[in-house]
Amino acid sequence: MEFVVVCKLVPDLVEDLEVNAEGTALDRQFIKLVLNEFDEHALEEALLLKETYGGRVTVVAPDAEGVDEVLYTALAKGADRVVKVTGLGEGLSSGGIAGAFADLLPSLGFDLILTGVQAADDLDGQVGMLLAGALGLPHLGVVTGVELMLERRTARVRKEYAGGVLAEFEVQLPAVLGIQAARQPPRYAPVSKVRQAMKEGKIEEVEGKVPPTVGATVQRMFKPEAASRAQILEGAPQEVARQILAILEERGLLR
Repeated sequence: MEFVVVCKLVPDLVEDLEVNAEGTALDRQFIKLVLNEFDEHALEEALLLKETYGGRVTVVAPDAEGVDEVLYTALAKGADRVVKVTGLGEGLSSGGIAGAFADLLPSLGFDLILTGVQAADDLDGQVGMLLAGALGLPHLGVVTGVELMLERRTARVRKEYAGGVLAEFEVQLPAVLGIQAARQPPRYAPVSKVRQAMKEGKIEEVEGKVPPTVGATVQRMFKPEAASRAQILEGAPQEVARQILAILEERGLLR
């Protein structure tokens, strides 16, 4: 079985983020990039499938600052092959990533493609479905569990709906799955194993093609503005309660 995990780096949300001068994207000059959280779960699910059913795990990611460390970490966790896709530029949209990878992945070979259900920098969740559409493959998103039936070349997939409702589907392989959560938390790779991977492992590089714009594109971004500050109510409990009632009445929230 050939498992391919599609990953990308996203801005670290603990950092202060600024909008660029054009107002169309984040200013990436000083942004620290980290592996998308959902892609970490996609990698973990692929490693679990490999451990259960055998096969190889290939991790593919667009070139970005810090991507080498991410790919070496994937090798340290148990991936068999890592590929860096160059020439795509920064801030590529979900449609752009899907189009570029749809052109590339057939040459790598796959039985199952796993990607994160969405990314922290756009939250549109389109990569998996657009990739599946371009490749002519079935797709399921918001996946929380995968079981393979190798003799039938199918996968039993657990999908989550709103309100915690779960459903099971049987999908024909090859297929594309958008992973929301792996069956266990993503494993930790010790620094020593990552350094060993840097010495002994190899990152393959392939040139990607930037496709025509597909899917949603960002027209304008705005930094949230504080409308007003919180009103602090002081006094004894009875006095605070009277103030709350007065505010609710003033705003027409009491009948």
